[in-house]
Amino acid sequence: MIFDVHGLTFVTDFFVICSGFNKRQLQSVANEIELKLHSYGIHWVGIEGYSEARWILMDYGDVVVHLFDRDMRHFYDLELLWGDARKLPWKDNT
Repeated sequence: MIFDVHGLTFVTDFFVICSGFNKRQLQSVANEIELKLHSYGIHWVGIEGYSEARWILMDYGDVVVHLFDRDMRHFYDLELLWGDARKLPWKDNT
């Protein structure tokens, strides 16, 4: 899911929220995001939670990516927390 949080928070403009099934998958998704964005000259400001891989937060400034395992996504329920934000459609441009 992509949330346009511009105007709702000063931290970022967009949240990308997705889930994975296990630690290895979440770390692989994080690695692929970093490789793909790196190829465009985009680098993260910070990353948290990679080792544990239950909630990986990748901060790219204007965009913050949240990669959750199922339990953490349910527990933190960012979709409810940011429910007033406009939801943007996901476009697969690969």
